[in-house]
Amino acid sequence: MSGPQSLPVRAEELLERRASLDPSHTAIVCAGVQCTYAEVDDRATRFAEMLLRGGLRPGERVAIRLENSVDAVVSLFGVLKARGVFFIVNPQSPDEYLRRLLANSAASALVARDASGSLQITWRPTEESGSSSTSAAHHDLAALVYTSGSTGEPKGVMLTHGNLTSAAVSITAYLENTADDVILNVLPLGFTYGLGQVTTACLAGATLVLERSFTYPRAIIDTMQRERITGIALVPTTATLLLQQNLKALHFPHLRYITNAAAALPVAKIQQLREALPGVALYSMYGQTECQRVSYLPPALIDVHPASVGVAIPGTEAHVVDERGQPVAAGVVGELVVRGPHVMKGYWNQPVETAEALRPGPGGENMLYTGDLFRTDAAGLLYFVERKDGMIKTRGEKVAPRYVEEIIATLDGVADVAVYGVPDEVTGEAIVAAVVPNPGASLTSDSVRRYCLEHLAAYMVPKIVDIRDTVPTTPTGKISRRALRAMPLQAGEPAA
Repeated sequence: MSGPQSLPVRAEELLERRASLDPSHTAIVCAGVQCTYAEVDDRATRFAEMLLRGGLRPGERVAIRLENSVDAVVSLFGVLKARGVFFIVNPQSPDEYLRRLLANSAASALVARDASGSLQITWRPTEESGSSSTSAAHHDLAALVYTSGSTGEPKGVMLTHGNLTSAAVSITAYLENTADDVILNVLPLGFTYGLGQVTTACLAGATLVLERSFTYPRAIIDTMQRERITGIALVPTTATLLLQQNLKALHFPHLRYITNAAAALPVAKIQQLREALPGVALYSMYGQTECQRVSYLPPALIDVHPASVGVAIPGTEAHVVDERGQPVAAGVVGELVVRGPHVMKGYWNQPVETAEALRPGPGGENMLYTGDLFRTDAAGLLYFVERKDGMIKTRGEKVAPRYVEEIIATLDGVADVAVYGVPDEVTGEAIVAAVVPNPGASLTSDSVRRYCLEHLAAYMVPKIVDIRDTVPTTPTGKISRRALRAMPLQAGEPAA
């Protein structure tokens, strides 16, 4: 299935077409259970019928509070077949967070497990769910994906059927996915990186192996070998856990590619993965919930340009612009803007935030202003610099945390690092580096600071180096600097 003429109109057609083309091919493997495409499609159809009998109307929202599972995939496609709009909530999320999302979305129903572990649909009274929001005027709305953004308040990113299907077509094209692929997904389906593994697998007719988390790396490795995994999606935290295993002594004869997104993978980690898995293609990618995927670095360039996130994915335009929206020259830092069929329709019931993120571009088509600072090189390759609101202002200078993290990551013994700023009466903001050592490494605050003094300009050297057991992350695997700022230091004193 290739080319624009084969682009499905609705996202559930990804599943339906594959069930028609190859019904007996294994679609999902999870917890020792295998389901064919025909079985998943049939279950999704029956689930849609249950929703319709319960009174679900077109455009109404359905919350799915399930772990990565066959039931989760069946439920999301069932909602779509019933002409509803789904959003997935991690079952580990607090009940209060769920209540906030149900209220924000005016959801009509909640899909979750009952005490016996069986699926249960709980219908919400009309006064709770409310009438259809004006945001549902988009007749092709398929999903809400909630993201906290920079403020911490949940924002419902509105993704249409066209958004989901066009992204799937583009991603499968550059990953060269086929029905022979066996894709391992350990990412939550409630986020676009995880959800994208479902849509791309269905489009390609590949087999999707679902795991609930990366908590036990050894078990994941066993799964990779047993299921003959050909592709796996990682984020920096899972890449770190994987690298702590003795990969060079392991055998992955079927593994074809690894992708990384959600947050940039430090160059040092890229080099370690390349050394441990030299025959595996490594795709460094960049994306946002608001558009799923923006760019990828062709694997042939990874050793030459390891810090780059590459070029715009097929069917997408990505440019670096100044504050007036004008393109900047190579090497100049500006904001990344994106245009393409995968760009969201806006934030659910948040017109002000929507107008700030989506602005008219040439020809009147909306451009997504990502809020991320980028630069390009002479060849036009993209380089992530920092979140626009994440720069540290210290001693009259602006410091990109990512740059400092890249340097510290090259120090022997560093497993993970997060750099952030805290208020400081003298410098404006003081730089703090939270450093997680590899098991057995003897790193100290002083040794890390000395290394920084040798490799960084003086104003970039962290005032505080906090040696920690772990760094907090968001459910998507990004380092949570907000959480770090709220936590007491574990070890480390300010520089004298």
